[in-house]
Amino acid sequence: MVDLPSAPQVPSSSEPRSDRPARSAAVVNEEIRALWTRAGSALTSAEQERYQRLLVEWAAAVRADVVEAA
Repeated sequence: MVDLPSAPQVPSSSEPRSDRPARSAAVVNEEIRALWTRAGSALTSAEQERYQRLLVEWAAAVRADVVEAA
């Protein structure tokens, strides 16, 4: 038997939903820059994981800015 991944959680209508990321792209970008400044030229595996999470957050914030501008 194959285990299938569970479906993503969808907020119920009673839960507040925000289409806007919690932080702006500029704030996340500053955190990315600070991470690289502290790390120098190479990131540890923990820093790489943090960097990947920050990139996802930054991209969501940029998309939200574009949608808001339209």
